[in-house]
Amino acid sequence: MARVKRSVAGRARRKKILKMASGFRGARGKLLRAAKDAVHRSLQYAYRHRRERKGDFRRLWTARINAASRAEGMRYSVFANALKRANVKLNRKVLSQLAVHYPDVFEKITAVAKSQTN
Repeated sequence: MARVKRSVAGRARRKKILKMASGFRGARGKLLRAAKDAVHRSLQYAYRHRRERKGDFRRLWTARINAASRAEGMRYSVFANALKRANVKLNRKVLSQLAVHYPDVFEKITAVAKSQTN
């Protein structure tokens, strides 16, 4: 069996972990064993929060639409149901952007929704 020299690969692996841990406080950014645990945990959090971010944005968009539709005299749930009945196919992201940046357009959409509630 041939002898395997691993110094180059091992050093590269350690450098990779310590590079990912740069900026961590104390031993977690300097010592390999502590850095390995910290990096592993940080990658798990990053994975989980990439998925959580989608829900966070959806809640933000809903809150913005609710605020804008209440200013027009409709609750969010009534507004969303009326848009569905009016066959308006705009998602929450677009509706919230309209509510924030183009309130006049959102007002017209609310008028369409109000016509469905009567």
